[in-house]
Amino acid sequence: MKFKMIHENYNVSDLDKSIKFYNDALGLYEVRRKSCEDFIIVYLSNETSDFELELTWLKEHPQPYDLGECEFHLAFRADNYEEAHKKHEEMGCICFENPEMGIYFIADPDGYWLEILP
Repeated sequence: MKFKMIHENYNVSDLDKSIKFYNDALGLYEVRRKSCEDFIIVYLSNETSDFELELTWLKEHPQPYDLGECEFHLAFRADNYEEAHKKHEEMGCICFENPEMGIYFIADPDGYWLEILP
């Protein structure tokens, strides 16, 4: 039996703001959407992978999400690390850097951490 990872879900408080962030910061774009009375789910991806990020907006959840100690993250490999770092620095979304390991993290509008690797 084999399993293939296909997506990760993040619940978001402002769907449009999150979609814009992921497009601007990481080049992810909407590939499909599911809408119901109580929620909207948007799947983001790009041409470099078939893995998707699922963003879920719940109508009855107006408060910010409690992410605990944020001891989880999704990682992205940048084909041009220096250019990515400059872009994220300009966006003001870098939340942690580890020069010894050669990595940094950005935070999305809801506080989810995303690791950027060279």
